[in-house]
Amino acid sequence: MKQDWRRIPLPKNKESLAASASLGRRLAALLNTETEVLGVTGDPVSKSLRAIGNLDKPIGGGLDIGDLEVRANWGYQGQNGAVMPCKGRAVERDYTVEERATLGESIALLGEKTFDIYLNNLTCWRNVPARVWDYTMGGYQVVKKWLSYREMALLGRSLTIDETREVMKITRRITSLLLMEPELDTNYSAVKADAFAWKQSEPPL
Repeated sequence: MKQDWRRIPLPKNKESLAASASLGRRLAALLNTETEVLGVTGDPVSKSLRAIGNLDKPIGGGLDIGDLEVRANWGYQGQNGAVMPCKGRAVERDYTVEERATLGESIALLGEKTFDIYLNNLTCWRNVPARVWDYTMGGYQVVKKWLSYREMALLGRSLTIDETREVMKITRRITSLLLMEPELDTNYSAVKADAFAWKQSEPPL
């Protein structure tokens, strides 16, 4: 602060502060995987998000425990027990007609391509938009990092149904974060244009 590093502008009036706080609460809820978010991870899930990250077995047939083993080379154990991410199997494709119709204008924010993310040769999470798949935190792709720790050789078991649903929920949380970008940008620009004027304090004697 003393060196005048860039800071988030503080809204000048109560209304702008309340609007910013509301956006902040939404962001915090989306980032907190311990909290269900109505319309995103909690019912009723919005129609557009219901098309994101669903578990599927493209060859057909019911799922059994072997179908939930992560064997697509997502991670391995490196030196000193550190888990290192690998390439895995993420298949890029165009949206289907149905997916494009469901997502509509949101595709402009999510990327013009989508991915099917495979656990193994049989099972995948369908329709993970490009920007959702590429989304990083702390320098790591979120979904890819999650998968790297659950490679069968490391985890020693299949995923549970709840764990496969967690991946679906993560993709929907990230989708929602990306769809908030226009609101966040608009709010930031408005606050920046009419920010609280901090007074330079006198240095201590």
